[in-house]
Amino acid sequence: MNELTVDSALPVLRAGGVIAYPTEAVWGLGCDPRHEAAVNKLLRLKQRPVEKGMILVAAELSQLDDWVRLQALPPARQSEVLASWPGAHTWILPAGPRAPRWITGEHSGIAVRISAHPLVAALCRAWGGPLVSTSANLAGKPPARTRAELDPALLPLLDGLIDGETGGLAQPTPIRDALSGQILRT
Repeated sequence: MNELTVDSALPVLRAGGVIAYPTEAVWGLGCDPRHEAAVNKLLRLKQRPVEKGMILVAAELSQLDDWVRLQALPPARQSEVLASWPGAHTWILPAGPRAPRWITGEHSGIAVRISAHPLVAALCRAWGGPLVSTSANLAGKPPARTRAELDPALLPLLDGLIDGETGGLAQPTPIRDALSGQILRT
């Protein structure tokens, strides 16, 4: 396994690589959301259909500029979203002009999170923007909560791994629709 640091992960991501790293509750797979081939590679590895869409993680709100349209939300909803970040809250926001179909899938929004996990935030800061983040497991299989639980069939297909600890949450982050407030994943 190609052991990476935040700094050594950057050229791997620039080259269209897919990496594994710990997030708030589970291990995640990530890549450059602007790189269609990288996203398609991640989807193939995970056996996930593109129609489902992807989650983006960021270190700060400015990294989501033009990816989402926060201003399309009513002021009370904007305040609710912003009050939850940085933190373990994923929101579906209206997609912005920068959001390609390989990220939105069949949806008009994008699931996004401003992470408080130190490693995720450091990676996004070093990267200078958001990254795709999806659980590091084959579709339909349980997510890996520790490095030891990563699927041995998945590991050789990755371009690298940043070791670390998850944030200790018992469940993956909840997902809520920012327009309606509806909880889509608890």
